[in-house]
This record gives sequence, C-alpha cells and structure tokens, in this order.
Amino acid sequence: MSNSLSVVIGKTSIAGIKPENEDFLGSYIPSIETDDVAQLESKGIAVAIADGMSGSDGGKEASQVSVNQFLSDYYGTPESWTVKQAATKILTALNTWLYSQGQQKYGTAKGMVTTFSAVVIKSQTAHLFHVGDSRIYRLRDTDLVQLTRDHRVWITNERDYLSRAMGIDTHLEIDYRASSVQEGDIFLLTTDGVHDFVGDKEIQEILDANKDDLQIASEKLVKAAEINESNDNISAQILRVDHLPEPDKTEFYEQLTQLPFPPDLKAGNVMDGYKIIRELNASSRSQVYLAEDIKFDKEGESSRKVVIKTPSVNFEDDPSYIDLFLHEEWVAKRLQSPHLIKVCNIDRKRTFLYTVVEYVQGQSLKQWMSDNPKPSLIQVRGTINQISRGLRAMHRLEMIHQDLKPDNILLDEFNTLKIIDFGSTKIAGLAEIKSVIEHNEIVGTANYSAPEYFKGESGTNRSDIYSLGVIAYEMLTGKLPYGEISVERAAKKKFNYISAKQYNPMVPDWIDVCLQKAVHPKPEKRYGLLSEFLSDFSKPNQALLDRSNSQPLIERNPIAFWRAVALAQFIVILVLVFRLWG
Repeated sequence: MSNSLSVVIGKTSIAGIKPENEDFLGSYIPSIETDDVAQLESKGIAVAIADGMSGSDGGKEASQVSVNQFLSDYYGTPESWTVKQAATKILTALNTWLYSQGQQKYGTAKGMVTTFSAVVIKSQTAHLFHVGDSRIYRLRDTDLVQLTRDHRVWITNERDYLSRAMGIDTHLEIDYRASSVQEGDIFLLTTDGVHDFVGDKEIQEILDANKDDLQIASEKLVKAAEINESNDNISAQILRVDHLPEPDKTEFYEQLTQLPFPPDLKAGNVMDGYKIIRELNASSRSQVYLAEDIKFDKEGESSRKVVIKTPSVNFEDDPSYIDLFLHEEWVAKRLQSPHLIKVCNIDRKRTFLYTVVEYVQGQSLKQWMSDNPKPSLIQVRGTINQISRGLRAMHRLEMIHQDLKPDNILLDEFNTLKIIDFGSTKIAGLAEIKSVIEHNEIVGTANYSAPEYFKGESGTNRSDIYSLGVIAYEMLTGKLPYGEISVERAAKKKFNYISAKQYNPMVPDWIDVCLQKAVHPKPEKRYGLLSEFLSDFSKPNQALLDRSNSQPLIERNPIAFWRAVALAQFIVILVLVFRLWG
C-alpha cells in the first residue's frame, strides 16, 4: 500500500451533574512503526463508546468492560474473519457475560446493562455496530448524517426506556452497517448526554469550526451540552480520516517479486538446505518435488522428507499468479486440522520463491477411487466425514477452499484424508481489503465447481458443499451428477440432476435425495451447513424424502420424465401407423 490508513481522534467524557461517570469510550490504532502494521491492514482502526444504563446497578462496570474487551478481543480474532464476523462474535459473547454477571452480582436482569456503538475502519470501508441509544454521526463536507437509530421507546413525552441494550437479555440483536469512506470524513460518537441536548445544527457548526483540532471539538460539544443543561453523563469521541490505503501497482508488484523463481530442479540438487529426491508432479502452473530437509535436526533425526512446490517460470511476470501462489502458504499457516495439509516453517533465509509442506506417504483420493471403483456406503460415508472435518476447520475461519476435488485430497498410510492445495481459497477477511489484484477467473475445476462460479457470482460455504456432494456422488456411481462439464459451455449448461440410482441401483432413495440437495444448481436450495449434509447422509431424512416424492417427475428426474414422454410419443405413433395400414 502506498499510503497506510491514517486517522486523528479527539475525545472528552465527564460526569456532568451526576455523581459519577458511567459513560466510557476508547480507541485503538495499530502503529505503523511497530509490528502492528500488519494489524493496521488486516484489522483496521476501531473506536467505541458505551453508556451504562442509569437504572442498572453495574452500569459503569458494564460500559467499561464492553469497550475495553471489544477493543482487546477484536484484534485477537483470526485475520481471515470479516469485520462483521469478528465483532458480532465478540459482542454476542460480551452480552452473555454481562447478563450472567448481572444475575450473579445483583440478582436482576438489569444488573449490568449498557449501550454500545463502535466504528471499525478497514481499508476503505467503515463498519458500524450499534446497540442502544448512543449515536454515530458522519460529517462529509457539510453534510451531517446520523448513521444509527436509537433503540428507545417513548411512553410519554417525559418517560422512555431502552428497547435494546447490552446485558439486558440473553438474546442480542446488533445493528450492522457498512459504508465506503472518503478522506476527510469525520465520524462522531456520542452518548445521549450530548445529542439529547445539542441539536444537529449546533453539532455541525462545532465540527465545521474545529475540524483541524478534534480534541477542542469534542470539548466544545461537551461544553455545549453542559450549557444546554444536560442532566446526564456527557461524552463525545470524534475520528477524522486523513489518509486511506490506496493500492499501488508498482509497490505491490515489487513486494510480490522480491524473491526470484527457482530454476528447474533435478534429483540431487540442493536449494536452501532441501535436497531434491524426485519430481512428484509437474503442470503448466507449478512443479512439485519430494525433498529431504538436510538441515532438520529434531530428537536425534538428521533429516526429514518434505514436499516443495515451486512456481512455473511461465508466470514469472504475472502478479495475479504470484499473489495466489503466496496466498496458499498464508492460508496453510493459519489452519489447524489433521485433515488439512500442514505447511512447514522455513527456519532459514530463502533464496527463491517456493512453499514447503509436510510429506504425506500415500495416494490421492482420485487414485484410490480408480483402484476401488465400487466402495461400500460405509467407506464413502467415512471418506466424506473426514473431508468435512477439514472443510469445517476452514469454514470456521471464513475460508472457502473453492477447488475441492479428488486430486486435491490425499490418503496417507493410516487412511487419514488430508485436503491440499489452498491456492484458490477465498478468505473473507482479506476480501475486504482493496487490492490492485482482482481474481475474477474461475479458480476451481469445472466438473467439481458450483454453477454459481460460472455465472460470475461469489462462492460461499455452500459452494464447497456442492463440491463435496459431487465427490460423494462420484464415489457411489463412478459418474458425475451432471456429466462432464467444460468451462466454455458451463455458463449455458442446463444442470439437470441424473439420479444416482440410474448408475447404481443399490443407492438408497434417501441417499439419492440427499445428494440431489447437496449438488442443487441454486445455492439457496443446497445445504447451508456441512453438519446438515452429514446428518442426512448418515440417516434417512423422511421429511426431505417426502418433499422429493411430492415433486413433479419433471423436477425430480427430468431425464426420466423426457424418456417417458418420448416413449409415450413412440406408442402413439405406432398406434397411428397400425390404424393407417389397417
């Protein structure tokens, strides 16, 4: 990035006429001068404000805990998570804790209750989270807009109550909003001690007059509320966006090409302490070698076998390709599952661009399927369960594999399955960061890729479930549910499901309808969760079976329907011919 995200913050909070201040506010800006620079890009900048409910015994503690824990925990969430996913999980957990503590300490559901509002600015987007009647405003040029709505219900002109707040109930509904940010935008967070007593016009005038000194602006807003006889704690926090991270093509390309591509490697060659044993696989995009790490020394072992993947020199000047190649190692380092290939830490200086992963002694699932063309349902179910465990570990981190196929699944000597090749993996958190590289091409293999990819749509976890369903179907039948698919014709292809029973009459009806749902052409009609698919693949779902049987034949089995129509037409023609000649 040619420019890092840069903001200025001003904040003021006082008790006002009340004996103590139950408001709390805070912010966190990762420093670009320390190791936090990576967090500045992956997590952004966060500001938050909270107002402990006056009728709550632990309102002050609730507001402080909410702001401090949110700012602390947010930066501890996985980099692969979206801002929404990270913040929602944190606030949901905080709400449960506040409710529980309120019950334990004060014996009431209103023991620890607070409002909460936060702004997270990541890349070029502002993410807003809001519960209660604190507010978030945005001043852009001369236009002041309230971005949140008050969760407040008025009983009379003088009496009201909070309809939503942190810690008031076990269920929490959070308002979320995302909007683009421009340089110069000012975000204002206030508690009701400010905005109930200072009108929008006066707020805008104070901000306009003090744009260059936000600390003075916050102090003047608080002072204006005092002058207007505010009867509550008074707090204001202001954030101005000075610089947004703009992708720079030259800088980005220089970062990608810091290391040269390695030359063609032969058996016996040594590269950075890795001795090549033999080539395992080669394609137009990469080469894969079995190697010996001769520098490895652990518990008396003098070496270990590893797998080295090198980029193809055909793409030496292709930033998109290099980005995906580096991306694969980034993903693997963050995954922990016995069913996902592990990346090896490289404890030495690299002289070339390559990745090193564990060596799995065994074969691919593709080869196993070729050697075992008629596996039992128990074997298929065991295979699908193992693959699902690996996928679930990815989905929990908001990662989608996007290229799941038998070739990318290895079976080791202990019959443990491991998913490999994360070069196509979609990472929700990184997708929020604006980049000069756009990967719009179909990254998977056509026969196993969900139909939405061919329409230019974004993949979801349902897309991985589609690929898993295709693998299960192929293991049971030796065929594909929609036949062979070419990338060129996929966008116009009619995806008419071919019943698994047509290829393998031994497949139970309930398994067939389960597979049909898993590989449905429309994502919304597929399983939403892996657990749902596994449940229906393990035992009959009578409701699903009944729905399938109630469908017209043309929807349930289009091929059987048109065969029946053709047969009926043939019979009619025979009858007509018989009558004509008779």
